[in-house]
Amino acid sequence: MTTIPTPADRPPLHLIDTEADSLAGLALGAEHRIPAVAAMLLAEIERAEIHSATDLPAGVVTLRSTVEFVDEGTGASRIVQLVFPPDADIAAGKISILTPIGAGLIGLSEGQSILWPDREGHQRRLRIVKVSRANPGG
Repeated sequence: MTTIPTPADRPPLHLIDTEADSLAGLALGAEHRIPAVAAMLLAEIERAEIHSATDLPAGVVTLRSTVEFVDEGTGASRIVQLVFPPDADIAAGKISILTPIGAGLIGLSEGQSILWPDREGHQRRLRIVKVSRANPGG
């Protein structure tokens, strides 16, 4: 069973209002299929500071963002794009928001790190190196 990180382990988050609403609906719809990931995503949405798209601080991970992050435990660096489940394609570097990593990255800012469980439930410290946001509607 995956454990949800405690609030003390989690940095501040920022979400776009319309994305927060979409993500909450997505998580609620996935509760029966993937309850642990849905619970993690809902908890992150609940604690996030909500902004309009125009007021979101720079360097924040949003849907369709390209994110470079480092697993501080292994030193491995990855570049992924965070997408809705139908658009996920791991071979193309597109990861679903409904994965443990996707739920952990959303709303983080460049330079932040978070202690977060992977698919096997092992805690990983992920650090955001760079965020490139997609064009609106892109």
